[in-house]
Amino acid sequence: MSDLPTLSELDGALPFVDRHLGPDEAAVAAMLDRLGYDSVGALMQAAVPAGIQTSAPLELPAALSEAAVAEELRGLAGANRPGEPMIGLGYHATVTPPVIRRNVLEDPSWYTAYTPYQPEISQGRLEALLNFQTMVSDLTGLPIAGSSLLDEGTAAAEALALVHRAQRSAKGPVVIDADALPQTIDVVRTRAEAIGTEVVVADLTEGLPDGDVAGVLIQYPGASGRVLDPRPLIESVHERGGLAIVAADLLALTLLASPGSLGADVVVGSSQRFGVPLFYGGPHAGFMSVSAGLERQLPGRLVGVSLDAEGRPAYRLALQTREQHIRRDKATSNICTAQVLLAVTASMYAVYHGPEGLRQIATRTHRYAAVLARALSDAGLPPLHDRFFDTLTVPVPGRAAAVVAAARDEGVHLRLVDADTVGLSTSESTDRATVAVVLRAFGVEAVDVDDLDRSTGEALPTDLRRTTDFLTHPVFNTHHNETSMLRYLHRLSSRDYALDRGMIPLGSCTMKLNATTEMEPVSLPGFADLHPFVPAEDAEGYRRLVDQLEEWLAEVTGYDKVSIQPNAGSQGEFAGMLAIRAYHDANGDHQRRVCLIPSSAHGTNPASAVMAGMQVVVVKAEGDGTVDLADLRARCEEHADTLAAIMVTYPSTHGVYEEDIAELCEIVHEHGGQVYIDGANFNALLGYAKPGQFGGDVSHLNLHKTFCIPHGGGGPGVGPVAVRAHLAPYLPSHPMHPEEAKRDGVGAISAAPYGSSGILPISWAYVRLMGGEGLTRATAVAVLSANYVAARLGEHFPVLYRGETGLVAHECILDLREITKQTGVTVDDVAKRLIDYGFHAPTMSFPVAGTLMVEPTESEDLTEIDRFCDAMAAIRGEIDRVASGEWAVEDSPLRQAPHTARHLVGVWDRVYSREEAVFPAGITGSNDAGDKYWPPVARIDQAYGDRNLVCSCPPVEAYAD
Repeated sequence: MSDLPTLSELDGALPFVDRHLGPDEAAVAAMLDRLGYDSVGALMQAAVPAGIQTSAPLELPAALSEAAVAEELRGLAGANRPGEPMIGLGYHATVTPPVIRRNVLEDPSWYTAYTPYQPEISQGRLEALLNFQTMVSDLTGLPIAGSSLLDEGTAAAEALALVHRAQRSAKGPVVIDADALPQTIDVVRTRAEAIGTEVVVADLTEGLPDGDVAGVLIQYPGASGRVLDPRPLIESVHERGGLAIVAADLLALTLLASPGSLGADVVVGSSQRFGVPLFYGGPHAGFMSVSAGLERQLPGRLVGVSLDAEGRPAYRLALQTREQHIRRDKATSNICTAQVLLAVTASMYAVYHGPEGLRQIATRTHRYAAVLARALSDAGLPPLHDRFFDTLTVPVPGRAAAVVAAARDEGVHLRLVDADTVGLSTSESTDRATVAVVLRAFGVEAVDVDDLDRSTGEALPTDLRRTTDFLTHPVFNTHHNETSMLRYLHRLSSRDYALDRGMIPLGSCTMKLNATTEMEPVSLPGFADLHPFVPAEDAEGYRRLVDQLEEWLAEVTGYDKVSIQPNAGSQGEFAGMLAIRAYHDANGDHQRRVCLIPSSAHGTNPASAVMAGMQVVVVKAEGDGTVDLADLRARCEEHADTLAAIMVTYPSTHGVYEEDIAELCEIVHEHGGQVYIDGANFNALLGYAKPGQFGGDVSHLNLHKTFCIPHGGGGPGVGPVAVRAHLAPYLPSHPMHPEEAKRDGVGAISAAPYGSSGILPISWAYVRLMGGEGLTRATAVAVLSANYVAARLGEHFPVLYRGETGLVAHECILDLREITKQTGVTVDDVAKRLIDYGFHAPTMSFPVAGTLMVEPTESEDLTEIDRFCDAMAAIRGEIDRVASGEWAVEDSPLRQAPHTARHLVGVWDRVYSREEAVFPAGITGSNDAGDKYWPPVARIDQAYGDRNLVCSCPPVEAYAD
């Protein structure tokens, strides 16, 4: 009997860490044997510089089972009190159609996809994003719309920067409507102050202030509900040579005249109320559309239509694609991500409901507001404005708090404007019961809603009624029953390659497991349906979750304080640089504005530094990719009086642990600068080294890389900023923050106090499931897998950079430059040929042109890693056939890749066989025809798409020739 396992042993069986990690013990042993190490501990001891290693285990809660973590998260969600959200201010209750919730938001074929930089295998989400652009363009009345921004506040801030880029000689301030959303005003002020742009907040009911004006931002409808005719203001700003920005509500624009038809140059806003859950403030897809001539000033991403090698229409990213990595400090923006998953959700909401369905939802929303206004007016409580869409501002002298409390007691959240004023906004979810609660809170007797409805007129201005059609393309007028919608969503997702199909070996991007247990809580009531401005006591679950996650992130990074407000890595960079700037200013060192950036750094680093008002000075990199310390000293001495900071990525952008990182930090500190350690590659340090302990003053993290938030086809993300104690007072604040102590500071970085709160349960769950020991093990296996790949592929391609011990970090760079010089085969050819073998390509030409950066992650098992290595080895064999003269490069399967299913039929006149084209790895086992991924289009002509820019749903007949 003594040989039987104990209950304690059985309870600890199959911990989650074994589910998360791909290689099992036998695979780990085989990989270590290939590398010549007897343990992962020995490997990490050799890989990570001794001077920065930490020996203490992470002080985190012990790992729990998936069932236990799910139960804890249900408890946290249950501690929130969503109620009926009528606070408004850009956040509204909405109904996510179940067919979209289940088959987009909760479907790994959508949420585990990567940014569509490889368009041939991204046609589904690119079409969905083109739908989003068309939807925004149609409703706003402007010809070009981007494929999403981070939120409404940051979209407005990006518009501010666009105004100045487009008008280099512009004079005067940008004037912001005092009736704009308060969080938008604060985000714009934060951004404007950093770059020295003047912003004036003014009541626009009397027109623009006197003097020069670079631009004006008008809220339409306003935060108070007022619908102001923007035409006189737009005409006035145009007369003074400025540009007009309108922040608009998409649902209102189904009934109100489009801003473009009224003369607007730029329109921004949020698509949240198009079926995207409230998520306590995010993630939500912001939008921007522009007039003709401004399209090349758009920040972020733009989907365009081009042709493939067979002359058929094909979608791809246009113009701005990763432009910050090329233009760096001269980029239009520092953002390198978007909110793709949420933009897809919003676009599918429009597809599902169509123009008539959207009008009906908008009309119903407006009618409830009109009925409430009439009932309040009849009771002697007339709202301030008689022209509105969905929002009422009601004077109740001395009683506002009591009214809001009474409604809250019955499960309805109203907005406390001030001691004498209450605001409320109707939505898609408003019903008769809601009306009754609201009226009781105001002390109004019960009314007959139907009687009031029959006797109440419209409250929209007659001269601002929409008279133009919108969403006329067939895609918005076809899929209105669930069967059709389900098949459309499945058809699009089937055109894409995501992690549910196979390995995505992208270096610098960390495409690892997004576990189902981590993802499920996102949809829980209490997490998904909470307004970001509810009282703190009604968000107790979120507050506990945020506090714990910030504490855990501080522990693993070695910093003292963390803010999770930044809703992307780029925003985290910006927040960190603002903290450094504010710190220097507080010390009277206003001249410290020079930011040193290694030539090897991410392109977002210099772009973020410029956004924070810094002057970028480049530090040279050595031939092995490490920072040139001699040049660093020279630059520090040259700028000793003006040095603000250095931004350095660690491990380096080249995928190695630089031995001299601690010395680098000391040099910068000696010259009065702060050290910003970019945490993009923190997944190679977690558990083994802490940036806050080896010299960093501030770092941002990418939760969508290290902490399992999925990429979602290019967003959402979270970019927390972590700082040492002396920088803690300069973390992001927010005017609507539930904690009063966080309402004053450097300003808001994101529109919501906690940024993309709705996806924080994912990272919380990951830490809780793994525990400190599991997180540390994940780092080691990631480094092991990368070195195994480097060892295997190093036999076929040069590995460009290695550390002093001959090891890489979590990724390796394969150098194809000499191969290209000798054979003409390019990284593009290898990337497209990998599609035929059933893989997404590694990262191309970053950080070094003509190279491939490979990152296997800890979640891929050895079978899949070997399959990838076998494919790369086979491709090297094909390159050798080009080198030998058997194939001309133009005629080879490398240059003709990828091969579509069309290549199975018709005349075949190529120098290689059909089998070599479409089944290069054979047609047995996992390469069977039934399992093979078939790209929907052949290689896309990128240049054609930029020369012939089409960025909304085009008629297919346009490409008939």
